[in-house]
Amino acid sequence: MITILLAFSLLDSGVHLSMLCAAIGLAFAFFLITAVIRKSAGNERMQQISAAVQEGAKAYLNRQVVTISAIAVVIFILLFVFKDHPTAIGFVIGAFCSLAAGFIGMRIAVIANVRTTQAASQSRTAALRIAFNGGAVTGLLVVGLALLAVSIFYTIAGKMVGHDMAVRSLVGLALGASLISVFARLGGGIYTKAADVGADLVGKIEKGLEEDDPRNPATIADNVGDNVGDCAGMAADVFETYAVSLIGAILVGALTLAAEPAAIIYPFVLGGISVLGAILGVLFVNVANGKPASMLMGAVGASALVSAILFWPATHRLFPNGLTVGGLLRTPTQLYFASVIGLVMTAVVVVITNYYTSMRYRPVQKIARASETGHATNIIAGLAVGQHATALPVGFIGIAILLSFHFAGLYGIAIAVMSMLSMAGIIISLDSFGPITDNAGGIAVMSNLPKEIRAVTDELDAVGNTMKAVTKGYAIASAGLAALVLFGSYVEELRDHVTARGDVFTFQFSLTEPKVIIGLFIGGLLPFIFTAFSMDAVGKAAGAVVIEVRRQLQAKPGILTGQDTPDYGTCVDIVTKAALREMIIPALLPLVFVVAVAIIPQLGPVVLGGLLVGTIVTGLFVAIAMTSGGGAWDNAKKFIEEGNLGGKGSFAHAAAVTGDTVGDPYKDTAGPAINPMIKVANIVAILIIPIFF
Repeated sequence: MITILLAFSLLDSGVHLSMLCAAIGLAFAFFLITAVIRKSAGNERMQQISAAVQEGAKAYLNRQVVTISAIAVVIFILLFVFKDHPTAIGFVIGAFCSLAAGFIGMRIAVIANVRTTQAASQSRTAALRIAFNGGAVTGLLVVGLALLAVSIFYTIAGKMVGHDMAVRSLVGLALGASLISVFARLGGGIYTKAADVGADLVGKIEKGLEEDDPRNPATIADNVGDNVGDCAGMAADVFETYAVSLIGAILVGALTLAAEPAAIIYPFVLGGISVLGAILGVLFVNVANGKPASMLMGAVGASALVSAILFWPATHRLFPNGLTVGGLLRTPTQLYFASVIGLVMTAVVVVITNYYTSMRYRPVQKIARASETGHATNIIAGLAVGQHATALPVGFIGIAILLSFHFAGLYGIAIAVMSMLSMAGIIISLDSFGPITDNAGGIAVMSNLPKEIRAVTDELDAVGNTMKAVTKGYAIASAGLAALVLFGSYVEELRDHVTARGDVFTFQFSLTEPKVIIGLFIGGLLPFIFTAFSMDAVGKAAGAVVIEVRRQLQAKPGILTGQDTPDYGTCVDIVTKAALREMIIPALLPLVFVVAVAIIPQLGPVVLGGLLVGTIVTGLFVAIAMTSGGGAWDNAKKFIEEGNLGGKGSFAHAAAVTGDTVGDPYKDTAGPAINPMIKVANIVAILIIPIFF
């Protein structure tokens, strides 16, 4: 492997290395698809339920594509007319690849769920491997498509319109990926949590039904939501984060180190190497044995170790004489250390998020114990845990920024971010593992399979819930770092634009400048307005589901006795329409805020710079608090359902279900969607510089 790396990491072929590794990753993903499909899909009843979930997910995504496409066409025309043709084409490529990663990943997830259920009748390890391999398809698709799209577009555009234009056109690709990601995250999040909350409030609290009980009319909608939110939504989210981080590193290299072509090639090489690391992580899970959480964390460790080893020769090969950054010579070892910081940050975020969201540790157990005294104390404890969970990640992000800047300035931060995102292949495999095991448990219940099978899927689901929280923390932390790089790119692009027209760059982004403070306030407001719209959307849709479930149970009392069959399709239709309708306004908020500030003469570029920083700061805290708190609420409920503190049906369980329903839109709708929202604001700001300034 090292021989291959050294052969392809020459300066002129570093981008070719990324293409080769991306192709290998995609080939391995299709190998996993074949391996998963070959597994048994269980009995006829199991296949019917899986088909219903698949049909609902496919129908939703098809309608979402139509809705998003109408908006994308308008933006494409605006870019084509007011910007340039390569940027507009890049926008289409980014949007298409983001949708493709989510759509294919979701389809494989709904194929893997029923096979995981069937494998659970054999052994826990067999079920874990099928679920993980299904998730690994999404992980490898995300990094493979992102790396391939950026490298091919950069190569072709460079030959057609020149190197400088090719670099700037990449921002269009980033915008396409980011905008689709916001819609996918919001739409999928509204869908899944509206169905989940509606099903829980009536089914669990009012009627005392089990999770995924087939008598609950919202059950199929709930299972569909797991796939469109946690599979398709997360895939689009991390595709966007990966692509934007890669493009951000390229921009920083081009704008600040134009005389050093290797600085542009290096991010491609890091991304290519980590695809190989992700593949080895997947192989680790398929040969290892042990506890599920240990096997999955072991895969992350193996992937990071491989990347850390191969980064060393790649860095020294590309920068044999070092790199001059900010007038100072940085050695290859210093650049290597900047890349290792990204790998270390991934491990740190995984460990911290795992502590705050796993049933094994104090924060989740604290919420569970608070449930014994009522619904309000459960919610108070959950809010507190979410806010506590912000301290350590933000502290370590600060340390990472300080160290990586010390090693190589702003370029060092960009490299640390790219290194961190290069782990996306294995991290997203963990995330998609969650909804697959969740659906597997639902199929087991709805198919009336033995309790022993559900016990296996429940155990894997609890691990998967923690993995989902871990990946959200990872995506948000990396987004904070990536947005900082994009802000640096905004300043440098603004400087380049002003000096290119013959003017002197006089803008000051100082805290003594009132316009910067105004921008900080406006930017700090954006995540709160954004999450408010998102939470409102879930509340409205969930309320409609509750009303529909109550109506069906009252109109057909035989549903609860098994004499009548629920109308699952109505609930699916309710949440589908609500998700597509309610996602539009919040998704367009960052674009509206940025353009409004840019277009008002009294505000302008300095206020806009402050807006970008304000959005990063408050968005980071709000997102971490929401995702960690929501994950802790969810696992506190599962902790009680395992028989602790009175178990299912107890007063504590009812309070925990309430907390979980509050945490659902926190962790799966509003919180994660802040990640792409931050980057949309930064990317739009870079794009509009030549238009308004």
